[in-house]
Amino acid sequence: MIWPASRLPVRVRRRRDGLRVLPVAPITCGRQPRTTEDNIPPLNAGKIKFVMKKFLQTSVALFLVTAPLALLASPATDRKVENAARQSYNYRAVLDNAVTAQCVDGHVTLSGVVPDADAQALAADTAANLPGVTKVTNNVTIKPAYTEHSDAWIAFKIRSRLLVKANVSAFTTVTVQDGVATLSGTASTLAQKELTGIYAAEIDHVKSVTNNLAVMDQPTLSEKVDDASITAQVKFALLSHRSTSALHTTIATTDGVVLISGNAASAAEKSLVTKLAKDVRGTASVTNNMAVKS
Repeated sequence: MIWPASRLPVRVRRRRDGLRVLPVAPITCGRQPRTTEDNIPPLNAGKIKFVMKKFLQTSVALFLVTAPLALLASPATDRKVENAARQSYNYRAVLDNAVTAQCVDGHVTLSGVVPDADAQALAADTAANLPGVTKVTNNVTIKPAYTEHSDAWIAFKIRSRLLVKANVSAFTTVTVQDGVATLSGTASTLAQKELTGIYAAEIDHVKSVTNNLAVMDQPTLSEKVDDASITAQVKFALLSHRSTSALHTTIATTDGVVLISGNAASAAEKSLVTKLAKDVRGTASVTNNMAVKS
């Protein structure tokens, strides 16, 4: 039974200033109604303990098997990335081994000294296109080797251009006197000779080109260029050309085949992108999937 509120027993506590009356909580007699919690069956502690033990055993065993493999795989992948960067065409031929790549867990840190911002960007782009690279920190510093627009600077720019262009002799000797560039060496065809002269004339501050390349009947030996170097050179070619510098394209290379996607303002612009990509040394073919905006 439940005591009525008017008949609640009270507890009296004596205080110095009088008596204080405190009510006592209602006293309930008899069986209480069942609650929702009462309908839940009791947990089997033994079964829970068994399941937790098996889970822990499985987790520990999995960790012991996979952890050593992960520890071994990461350094091995990092060393492959460093070796690929070191052996890439851009790092050896174009940058002349001036840049060093160190990789830790896919994060590549570049160091070294290069003559201009173009070489600095080329080092980063080449590393970023290597398999296994997740991030690139470019700590390469710029220290100009020649006074800008001087004869030595012009010769350096011409040699750098010929190293990355297709269908020309990369081993052409270049000298510049008072802005006049002189080319010497050999070319496999007349077309190759003429194209080499055209590329030299496109360099800023070249007044004229004296093309003394000798045309030989035998083909010029060409060095195989890796995919990462090709991708970086295609990006550089598009960025440095005034008609394609503002384009947002995605470029990937597999076995020398360049795949390009993005948007072009016209069919002519798309054709220009294809031509610039084909002109890169090492490019076997170009698949241009750019969408032409109507």
